Amino acid sequence: MAFRTDIEIARDARKKPIMEIGAALGIPAEHLLPYGHDKAKVSQSFIRSLADRPDGKLILVTAINPTPAGEGKTTTTVGLGDGLNRIGKKAVICIREASLGPNFGMKGGAAGGGMAQVVPMEEMNLHFTGDFHAITSAHNLLSALIDNHIYWGNTLGIDERRVMWRRVMDMNDRALRDIVVSLGGVSNGFPRQTGFDITVASEVMAILCLSKDLEDLQKRLGDIVVAYTRDKQPIYCRDLKADGAMTVLLKDAMQPNLVQTLENNPAFVHGGPFANIAHGCNSVIATQTALKLGDYVVTEAGFGADLGAEKFFDIKCRKAGLKPAAAVIVATVRAMKMNGGVAKADLGAENVEAVKKGCPNLGRHIGNVKGFGVPVVVAINHFFSDTEAEVQAVKDYVAGQGAEAILCQHWAKGSEGIEDLARKVVSLAESGAAHFAPLYPDDMPLFQKIETIAKRIYHADAVLADKAIRDQLKAWELAGYGHLPVCMAKTQYSFSTDPNLRGAPTGHSVPVREVRLSAGAGFVVVICGEIMTMPGLPKVPSAEVIRLNDQGFVEGLF
Repeated sequence: MAFRTDIEIARDARKKPIMEIGAALGIPAEHLLPYGHDKAKVSQSFIRSLADRPDGKLILVTAINPTPAGEGKTTTTVGLGDGLNRIGKKAVICIREASLGPNFGMKGGAAGGGMAQVVPMEEMNLHFTGDFHAITSAHNLLSALIDNHIYWGNTLGIDERRVMWRRVMDMNDRALRDIVVSLGGVSNGFPRQTGFDITVASEVMAILCLSKDLEDLQKRLGDIVVAYTRDKQPIYCRDLKADGAMTVLLKDAMQPNLVQTLENNPAFVHGGPFANIAHGCNSVIATQTALKLGDYVVTEAGFGADLGAEKFFDIKCRKAGLKPAAAVIVATVRAMKMNGGVAKADLGAENVEAVKKGCPNLGRHIGNVKGFGVPVVVAINHFFSDTEAEVQAVKDYVAGQGAEAILCQHWAKGSEGIEDLARKVVSLAESGAAHFAPLYPDDMPLFQKIETIAKRIYHADAVLADKAIRDQLKAWELAGYGHLPVCMAKTQYSFSTDPNLRGAPTGHSVPVREVRLSAGAGFVVVICGEIMTMPGLPKVPSAEVIRLNDQGFVEGLF
């Protein structure tokens, strides 16, 4: 059989009208706002009507630290949702939306892969229903209002040197990281240094994904700290009277998007905060809606479990009152070999010893997730080059960690290839073994929260932070922000802050370079190492091969 790309498979999908997908979930047609025939938004009034329904069981899909070998977390999330439906469970998938920046850069899309995809794949990766554009517009409206307020007399006394609010766009553009605005004379305002972040790094994105309704959204927007006065008093978004207009721009974006998998199972695709700088999960409103409509909800967290799962548990679940019933950790034989020191070019050759050498990375993630009181199963995402001996090595190692590893072939076979994992997930979820609890209590001091994550999740010896950072954290505690969770911003490639340190390193420290208050989103961002909030494009960006073919179809997305 000839190899088909993800986009070719998606294009051949036999999609059902989105009204049929909604009807199967019990959503009346009048509560679906269609975007074409294959995607729709769910009305806020319908979501409110679900409040008294019991919740289904929440399943988290996370992964080992990402490697260039690939892990397939989203593909496994979609495949598991299909697999649960195949064995007779009413399951709903919840994933994030894709950012244009990575699509045209090097990461590719966010709709799964092979026979485990959400469709329409092209639209999902290119504008979709316009949510990210709405977030961009709302964010930049606030930026414009700040500069406009200063121009017309600055009655709030904003210190132009202490404007914290930058601008955003949904594209990778390193030239905009650090810029000067308002050049050109008096009529253009007061020159100052600022810059752009990518839209997914916007606090507005994080707020939308953590808000439970439009009222909560507006309150959180009003809580954003945008600047400080000369005596270092905070200026809030509501002080500029921006929160109402921003909410208007975001009212449709707050409605979850309903689409379907290749096997016509329901999927909510909504929100997409940057997994480095924010919490990296789909929206709370989509997850809670899905839990009211399905027996099982399969969702994913960003990057490896040290970043994604920790933030899912300590930020999203804490704030939304979610209690996951089980967790799946995705791993591949190829990634184990890479963690074991094998170069990417040599991953096709059997190397059982390298697999064994790389497995401690997986083992640490298993222990970490169990530490939250959530039962764990490992999904070995199958590649055609995997040998029986290599797969068995992973299974044996995981068994030694008190868990089970299951070979999954959903990429090639769809739901048929992941039935075993689906049955194991049901067994774990229905066993009552989950006793979820966040890693730290709300009232723990902020610096101690950072230390707790660094030592218990990253297995670091110490956190390094200078006096200015410690003083800033104490000042926020005095201002009433000490109850907030912390959102760690570090490399996704390692448990440490060194992206080249693979495996399960010990004896390392976590240096804190900067802390930022996201008062609207409700967390303190802790920046460790060099984290880019505006990525650049690679030497050969994906944009160079994305085009329309002679039939008018998109080519080059992956």
